[in-house]
Amino acid sequence: MELTLSNRTVLFGLVLTVSTSVVLADQAPVIDVSSASIIKQSSGSLTQQLTNVERKLDSRNRAQVNIQRQLDDLQTQVNELRGVTELHTHQLSQVLERQRELYQELDRRVTEALKPTIQVPSAIAVNSATVSTNYSDNLTENEAYDKALNLVLKDKRYELAIPAFRSFNQNYPQSTYAPNAHYWLGQLLFNKGELSAAEQEFAAVVQQFKDSSKRPDALLKLAMVAQQQKSVNKAIKLYQQLLNEYPDSTSAQLAKPRLESLIP
Repeated sequence: MELTLSNRTVLFGLVLTVSTSVVLADQAPVIDVSSASIIKQSSGSLTQQLTNVERKLDSRNRAQVNIQRQLDDLQTQVNELRGVTELHTHQLSQVLERQRELYQELDRRVTEALKPTIQVPSAIAVNSATVSTNYSDNLTENEAYDKALNLVLKDKRYELAIPAFRSFNQNYPQSTYAPNAHYWLGQLLFNKGELSAAEQEFAAVVQQFKDSSKRPDALLKLAMVAQQQKSVNKAIKLYQQLLNEYPDSTSAQLAKPRLESLIP
């Protein structure tokens, strides 16, 4: 059967249509290539972001290391300062302890120097106004006390020591050395036989400085003054007060035989 011209035309159209479909089907992979490129670009962007994050973390870690190093340096400095402070505190406590021992030794030496058996030189006599002019207004509390003590311990100038202690008590009534100064002044006056004046100084220690270590000694001397003034009842009362308040003191041991001699 022969194909007519019309039929040939239709057949050619069908063939052309099928060919076009095949060609279009073969071009479909172009879309897949574009998608791969987009994925590749996204992957590169993510890598860059990770790199940036790692760089920031690394920078932060370095900053933390620097801060930690600074903290360590500060801690080292604090420890060094603490050590210096502890050293200075220890040295200061040693100085204070040494000073306390020094004044205890001075007190002991003064006690020995001012025992009643020691005869106070009567030939030395000075005007109290003259003594006061020898004092400087710039003398510190310690220097003033040391000067008064040295007049007794080193110079043996007992008459000069009396106005020196009086000046100290007047200028430093609240001093920590005030009870000692009153006591030594009373002792000097007692040795001179000025019993009323000595009694006032010993009474000041007993009445005003109840926590002083000199109070037992002052009580003993008050009783001795009363005994010399022939005030037997007063002396007995003071000796008994000393024994009751300071039974284990050296002053109490000295008071016992004196009290026994007054009691029939």
